[in-house]
Amino acid sequence: MATVKLTAKRQGTLPKELCEELHIGPGDELIVERRVIERETVWILRPRTMDWSWLGSVSVPANLSHDITDIRTSIAARRKRGD
Repeated sequence: MATVKLTAKRQGTLPKELCEELHIGPGDELIVERRVIERETVWILRPRTMDWSWLGSVSVPANLSHDITDIRTSIAARRKRGD
């Protein structure tokens, strides 16, 4: 279990593993939510913003055409094959 030590200004350093798991870095904000679960107080940390790092990770084949004629031809060919 990791610990966080607070300074006189109530500032602390979060463990590297926690930051990596939450996908947060310097300047990011966290939502801190208090909950009581089975009579025990727990604090939930969530990043304020969504992690969009996955955006653009899907690759499209270089030879794929977006021309409507090519798309219709491809659909017709697949229908003939029964795909």
